[in-house]
Amino acid sequence: MREFILMGMLMLLLMLMASLAALALGINVSQAIAFALLMSIPLNLLVYYYSDQIVLAMTRAKLVDESEAPLLHRIVERVAMRAGIPKPRVAIVPTDVPNAFATGRSPEKAVVAVTRGAIRLLSEDELEAVIGHEISHVKHRDVLVATMAAVIASAIGWLAYTARWGAIFSYGDREERGSTLVLLLASILVPIFAAMIQMAISRAREYKADEGSAYITRKPHALISALQRIENYVRRKPETRMNPSTSCLWIVNPFRGSSLEELFSTHPPTWKRIERLRRIAREMGLSI
Repeated sequence: MREFILMGMLMLLLMLMASLAALALGINVSQAIAFALLMSIPLNLLVYYYSDQIVLAMTRAKLVDESEAPLLHRIVERVAMRAGIPKPRVAIVPTDVPNAFATGRSPEKAVVAVTRGAIRLLSEDELEAVIGHEISHVKHRDVLVATMAAVIASAIGWLAYTARWGAIFSYGDREERGSTLVLLLASILVPIFAAMIQMAISRAREYKADEGSAYITRKPHALISALQRIENYVRRKPETRMNPSTSCLWIVNPFRGSSLEELFSTHPPTWKRIERLRRIAREMGLSI
């Protein structure tokens, strides 16, 4: 429900920015929205359809077969079966920072990737709980949700860019300058609010994936332990060799841990995730 409300807020911001852009350019709102979507949809659709290939290349992840990683394949197959989805492809990321991610536009096209460090550092139960989190992302088609949010946020960005230039070129006499300055201010603030909502949607999906892992694997305490291990490692030795633009993919942000301000972070603070998992464990009747 929260995600629907946030998506609705994004749509309202889109309409607001479209109205402002239309005012600046002297066109109607529907034309402004059509322009913004025309600019933003193609790139986001490209990312959506080729997300698995793009992400694997950006993270240097290598697809592996059962002979190369038998334990990892067994865990992925077991968790996918419990979740009721096809077994995703399996990849290993060549980094010692423990972490994992999932990508792919549908369960049939999904990839679950685990770092070399996670395989070495985490116990089998912890690894299963982490994979449960990623399988939950796949099951709930989070790539699709993220793409929808990105399309709307990108459209808002294009409209804001257009509105700013429209306002600058229409900067006229003193009587018009007040409304022009308001338009310029709005074209700066609205995309910021849109980005904040997009980040909030991402955080909500992380909470939901944690919950999904707890119910799929019935090992919430293992996920708590895994999150603590990964968070502690990242705080000591953050990832430095990969592209920071992939930060939203991982189960824990591998570049700065939880040091980013929560409002502008793609991940909730780890301590909040742990508190929620402990509450879920109690609701499930599982003791430590």
